[in-house]
This record gives sequence, C-alpha cells and structure tokens, in this order.
Amino acid sequence: MKLNFNKVQGFAVPAKLHSLLNSELAKIETPEIGSYALTFNFRDPNYSSENGGYHPVELRLEKHNDHWQFIYITDFSYQGGPYPELVKEIDVCFETKRVYSLFGGWLSQRSGKELIKLFLSNFIEYHSMDTYQTKISFR
Repeated sequence: MKLNFNKVQGFAVPAKLHSLLNSELAKIETPEIGSYALTFNFRDPNYSSENGGYHPVELRLEKHNDHWQFIYITDFSYQGGPYPELVKEIDVCFETKRVYSLFGGWLSQRSGKELIKLFLSNFIEYHSMDTYQTKISFR
C-alpha cells in the first residue's frame, strides 16, 4: 500500500514527510487495503514529565477519491503539576486551516505557517534519528 497525497490542501507539507509516512506504512506486513483513514502515532518510549525527551506526535490522514490528505497533526507535551498530563502543545488542523499553540493560542496564518515549517522540519529530523516508535491505526 502506497499513499498518493493530495498536494493542494490547507498547508504545505514537505515531500520528506510524505516519504516518511510511506516508509512507515511499508513496514506493515498486512496493511488494511480498504481503509479510508490512517492515524500515525509516533512515541519516544523514554519521554516522561520528569526527564523530558521527544514529544509524542499524532497525525491523521483520510482518503478522498484516490488521494490521501492530512486532517491534523498534533504535538503533545506534559504540562502541569503535581500530576502532569499530556496536552496538545501544537495542533495543526488542515480542514479549518488553523494552527493552535499552547503558549500562543490560535495563530495568525503567517505565524501558523512558520510554526508548521519549523515543527515539521524538527519532527522529520528527530524521526531520522530513530527516536520514535510508530503505531499505525487503520479505519
């Protein structure tokens, strides 16, 4: 199963992200071919509120006609105390074309695009360093 992406959507994403997702999907021995939605969960098994690490990232794609398009990309981090919880630190919604940052609220289009570019560049680099374990859910 290979993902054919809709390249015209809410925000531009680097081709390296498309390749990364296809390479993760290729690792699945028996992908569910008839799926209309995929959720990728990237986790650093060593990430904790005490020691830090690489934030968990979740990414959802949905199939429209013969193309896959991004629905959201969310970066989570531990916040609060004395019992920290995982919360959305960055949330990119491709359907509404909006970006939320925990520390900046809803961002302007320009700031949102800049944050997405930086965030995805870092995420791709961290992934290339084998920091994540990946789980893919099919719907």
